[in-house]
Amino acid sequence: MAYPIAAGKKDIGSSTMKYIPTLYAGRLLIKFYETSVLGVIANTDYEGMIREQGDTVEIRTCPDLTIRTHTKGMTLTNEQPESTAVTLNIDKGKYWSFVTDDVDRVQTDIKGFVEAWTSDASYQLRNAIEQDVLQNICLETGIHAGTGQGAQSASFNLGGTGAAVTLTKANVIEQIVDCGTVLDESNVPDTDRFFLFPPLVCGLIKKSDLKDASLAGDSTSIVRNGRIGEIDRFAIYKTGNLLYVANDTAWHCLFGTKVATTFATQLIKNKVQDNPNGFGMLHRGLQVYGYKVVKADALGDLYAAVG
Repeated sequence: MAYPIAAGKKDIGSSTMKYIPTLYAGRLLIKFYETSVLGVIANTDYEGMIREQGDTVEIRTCPDLTIRTHTKGMTLTNEQPESTAVTLNIDKGKYWSFVTDDVDRVQTDIKGFVEAWTSDASYQLRNAIEQDVLQNICLETGIHAGTGQGAQSASFNLGGTGAAVTLTKANVIEQIVDCGTVLDESNVPDTDRFFLFPPLVCGLIKKSDLKDASLAGDSTSIVRNGRIGEIDRFAIYKTGNLLYVANDTAWHCLFGTKVATTFATQLIKNKVQDNPNGFGMLHRGLQVYGYKVVKADALGDLYAAVG
C-alpha cells in the first residue's frame, strides 16, 4: 500500500510521471519448508543399486522353515527352502525446470537468485516425493488398519472411513500405547519405531499429561522445549504431508518401524545448459525414486480426527 495522502491532495507518485518509484528488495523472502521424515520411517538399504528410472531391484526374503517335534531315533524330514523375491520398482520421477534470461541475470538487483531458486526447487522436489510416499503407503493392503486389530486379541480399533478415532489431550497417549500393543502382538521389534502426526495432534500431545517432565522421562518439560520426543518406544514426528480426508476431517497417521518400507531415490540430472530458443540458460533437475511396503505387519494406520 502506498504512503497515505491527506484528503484533497494529489498523489504525484500515482501519475504517469512517477517521482516516487516502486522499489524491489535485493533479497528474497525467506520460505519455510516441511521437515522430511522419509529417512526415519523407511530404510534405504537398496538405494545404491539404482541408476535410472525404470530400474528394478529384486529383494530376496528369508524362507519360513517348519519346526517339528523330535523323538529319539526318528528319521528326520528335510526341507528344500525357497527364497521368494519382492520387486522394488524405481518407476517414479519428478523434475523442476526454469529458464533465466541473460539480460535479466546481468541487470537484476537480486543477488544469487539462481542459486536461491535452485535450492527452493530441490526442497519442493523432496517434499513432493515425501507426500507421494506417505499418502500412498497408508493405503497398502496388509498393514494394521480398521477395527479388530491385534494379532492375538483383535481388540483394537484404529478407525476407518466415516468412523475416525477421535483424539483429545485426555486420550491421545492411550491411543499411542494401544498402537504399540498392536505391533507387540505381531512380534514387531521395539527398535526404530516411529509415529507420524499432523501438527494439530502434536499440539494435543504437548497439552496432555506429558507436559509433566516426570512422565516424559526428561528433566525438561515438553511444553518448555517444544520437543515431542519418545512415547512408548515410538519416536514421535510432526509432518504436514500425511493423507488428509476432508469429509471426515481426519488424517491417516502412520506408525510402525522402518523395516516395513524400503525407499530408494537418486538425483539423476541436475544441470545447466544454454537455452536453444533464446539468450539465457536452462536450469533443470530430475529425481527418480521408488518405494515398497515389504513387511506390512510392521506398519499401521491410525485414522484419527481431533475432538
